Amino acid sequence: MNIANLVTVSRVMMIPFVIVLHYSGLPYSNLLAGGLFAIASLTDWLDGYLARRLKQTSAFGAFLDPVADKLLVVAALVLLVANYPAIWFVLPVAIIIAREVFVSALREWMANCNQRDLVKVGYIGKVKTTVQMIGITILIGVDAQTPAIFTQLGIVLVYASAVFSLWSMILYLRAALPTLRA
Repeated sequence: MNIANLVTVSRVMMIPFVIVLHYSGLPYSNLLAGGLFAIASLTDWLDGYLARRLKQTSAFGAFLDPVADKLLVVAALVLLVANYPAIWFVLPVAIIIAREVFVSALREWMANCNQRDLVKVGYIGKVKTTVQMIGITILIGVDAQTPAIFTQLGIVLVYASAVFSLWSMILYLRAALPTLRA
């Protein structure tokens, strides 16, 4: 266990605290939960930076990092679907989650074919993650007293994330298609 992996593990450990804070009813609980989610999101960048900078890359870290990301995002999206149960919000969330499952399975399959590099994280995937994390942070952090523009911005960012999710999934699928056909 190295420092980069500890940062990744901390991201997983923050998930229940985000959920509990969100539902706690404490003063500013949504803002605190949103802030903690933002910190957890930033650890995604930090663990990679530390692993490269300190030369602490590991097979365990390569496995755990994407798992931690997906656990954080899916838990937060489920929490938000409870707040916004209408089809107009559930649909983009379902697209985002379905893409995460599909791309994870595709990467695993491509790794079994010794072709994992064909579906490594690309620019659009990074944009998707950034937009998604900002949108989720905003939506976790808002409450009934927050100006509506913030909720609207969060929802727009979740929709944008769904579009980027589909776009990146298509790019990964196109890259993998020759291997899939073989």
